[in-house]
Amino acid sequence: MAKMHKLLVIDDSKETVAGLNSFLSQKYEVTTAYNGLDGLKAIEMQEGKIDLVITDLVMPEISGVGVISIIKKKYPGTPVIAITGWGEHPGALATEAEADLVLDKPFELADLERHVTELLAKK
Repeated sequence: MAKMHKLLVIDDSKETVAGLNSFLSQKYEVTTAYNGLDGLKAIEMQEGKIDLVITDLVMPEISGVGVISIIKKKYPGTPVIAITGWGEHPGALATEAEADLVLDKPFELADLERHVTELLAKK
């Protein structure tokens, strides 16, 4: 059996985390966090074995932009998908922080899955 990729989902919305976890855990091993600080702790605890990160941009503790910057410095090969419901400006910040992709909420789960598959294939 092929190795299951490990994904980290970070969002301060418990509903978003629950929905993404339910959907993605059908194909992937999913770790979740409800703020940027806990997300960074989760990736540290996994010792860099997270294959892809999906993070909200606007969160308490550490913003998604901060999370992306830290992940890209510490684990440069890890793809990051930024998700946001806050229009253009955070998306520009996420791109500047080197997110691999920015998706505006609400997005189609099928689109997210396609992007996840493509980014993991490039890794």
